[in-house]
Amino acid sequence: MSAPTLSSHKATRPRPGHSGPARRDSAREEFLRAVRRNISAHGFLIGAVLCFSFFSWYPMVREFILAFQKTEDGKTTWAGWSNLTYVFNDPAFWQAWRNTVLFTVLALLLGFVVPFVVAVVLNEFRHGQGYLRLLVYLPVMLPPVASVLLFKYFYDPGYGLFNRILEIFHLPAQQWLQDTDTAMLSVVIAATWMNMGGATLIYLAALQGIPGELYEAAELDGAGLLRKVWHVTIPQTRLILSLLLLMQVIATMQVFTEPFLLTNGAGPEGSTTTVVYLIYQYAFNFNNYGSAAALGLVLLVVLAGFSAVYVRLSRSSED
Repeated sequence: MSAPTLSSHKATRPRPGHSGPARRDSAREEFLRAVRRNISAHGFLIGAVLCFSFFSWYPMVREFILAFQKTEDGKTTWAGWSNLTYVFNDPAFWQAWRNTVLFTVLALLLGFVVPFVVAVVLNEFRHGQGYLRLLVYLPVMLPPVASVLLFKYFYDPGYGLFNRILEIFHLPAQQWLQDTDTAMLSVVIAATWMNMGGATLIYLAALQGIPGELYEAAELDGAGLLRKVWHVTIPQTRLILSLLLLMQVIATMQVFTEPFLLTNGAGPEGSTTTVVYLIYQYAFNFNNYGSAAALGLVLLVVLAGFSAVYVRLSRSSED
């Protein structure tokens, strides 16, 4: 038997030039096998990405382009900063922002505090809590138009429920939706009633996640309901409260439906004109799509700041 030679060892060693394609073919086959194993998941993912691209990303890109364009006589031209300049010089812009901030503050005072109080009260019930939760969430399930018609009846100056209540206490009737002093508050009350169910259930879920031992220890120390809420409930749900507060700020700054349906958008002397309704006016009443896109861009920047804070808080809650 002859001993192996050096040349035979060289012949059996794989050539570097041929190892790359083999590895690439193996990786390609492994990738195709993974795709075939998860074909359904990839199909759903592609559909979701396409829908999100068409309904979210494309409108944002299109809005950014429109904000710097002007359309006259069917011709689109580059407008530069003129649309933003027009928006910032429009007195309605500042009035709309004042109204939006006022709506946000009032909506937080009612729509943030009231659901929390209702959740605390519901959490004290030991029987029939499921029926009470359904009752609280019922306004959310009603169509917005039906809720608005209900509140239009409540606010009617002649035969409305609220003026009937004032009449019982010998108080003067109010022009709820026709008076500049009460129009915005009336819209906020209706919006709070229509949307408080979801926040209430989230608060209730957070409350039920608090260990009962903490409440028992507080009761042993002689704490009543208010002290338990202040020293146990609020500290234990502080992060949830912060996240919901930011969510409500983001939602209320985009309010459109309630003012539009209750006060035809503008309200008496423009007292309920919000930023989103002004965008609607620019686009569909004045056919000024460039200014509408510019104002939408301003709102997008403001909401992006609040959204960044929300994402940061939500990540800290996961950690």
